[in-house]
Amino acid sequence: MSFLDASNQPFALKAFSTLFILVWCVIACFPLLWITIMSLKLPLDAFDSNFFNVLVGPVTLQLKNGVSVASILAISLFSMYFYSRRQRLRNYLRASIGYSEDVTLFLFIFLLYIFCCISISIIFSKFFDAYLGLFGAKIFGFTLDHYHAVWTERGFSLFFKNSLIVTSGVVIISLSLGTLAGYGLARKESSIAFWILIIALIFRALPHSVLVAGYLPFFMKSNAILSPIFGEFAPILYGQPLAVILVLVAINQPFTIWLMRSFFQNIPKELDEAARIDGCSHFQAFRKIIIPVMWPGVITTGLFSFMLGYNDYLVCSLLLDGQNQTMVPSITGLFNRDTSTTDEIVAIAAAVSITAPLFFIVLIFQKQIVSGLTAGAVKG
Repeated sequence: MSFLDASNQPFALKAFSTLFILVWCVIACFPLLWITIMSLKLPLDAFDSNFFNVLVGPVTLQLKNGVSVASILAISLFSMYFYSRRQRLRNYLRASIGYSEDVTLFLFIFLLYIFCCISISIIFSKFFDAYLGLFGAKIFGFTLDHYHAVWTERGFSLFFKNSLIVTSGVVIISLSLGTLAGYGLARKESSIAFWILIIALIFRALPHSVLVAGYLPFFMKSNAILSPIFGEFAPILYGQPLAVILVLVAINQPFTIWLMRSFFQNIPKELDEAARIDGCSHFQAFRKIIIPVMWPGVITTGLFSFMLGYNDYLVCSLLLDGQNQTMVPSITGLFNRDTSTTDEIVAIAAAVSITAPLFFIVLIFQKQIVSGLTAGAVKG
């Protein structure tokens, strides 16, 4: 008796699936790659109608700086070797230096990689220019002037600090409340828990503008409302990051509770009972037994909370003033400047700068994210 192998797909289906994925990756990645290339060129090259002039940057190469094909190949080969030996390097650092935290270890390895790449580009550039002839000649122009302008002259570092404050507040509060609420609702089997989740889902479906309109009168009159409690120290919440944090937590909390509850439901209740038998209180069992098992789910939920606070535009633009603005709404002001093409390239450099922390966070927590996304997919 023969059985069908689900993994044995026809060649045409495999070819179509592979082609579809490649096309999708090109369509999804091309805008980011293209604006990154533009941000490294002078305006004459960045807005050139010729594709190859934008890629090569002849004006930028002549007036600023450039990199050779040999340097690119050398760094690419080193990156491949570094990636293939990453696990051996990680084990060596754990054994010799004593690093045990994955985040700290990743940062150390990442900084080591950047240092090695810069060293290769500096040390071998003269060798390439002297002995490789045309192959070592600089052909790709680049400049970092636009990034320097956006971070120093345009005050983007202040916007980054505000984004860090808002995002950190949203992640910390959402995870703290969502983890406790999700755990309680997952362990409580009653109609009350069901209706709480339904109300939370309805609240999550409301437009963000409705919540902002509801909170706005309180934020504008917070000084008078809170003065009986705080006296002369009563804060004015409107225009401050705390107002945005409160609204984004209110928006994000239902989703966080739902997601954390689904993760907790996949953890056997026998773990709680065993911890209680060993003498732990409910909170000790939650903190010492359940949370370590739930860590991938916590990281995954925290990533979604991070993206909500980091990428929010509407709430931040409505509740924050110019000095306390975050990065995403501030780019609108840069693009709306009715000035030269140089300002447009500076705005593009700011847009590229926004994506860097997202890639960095995903690289650090990639294993936990994958484990969290697949948690509960197969239930025995």
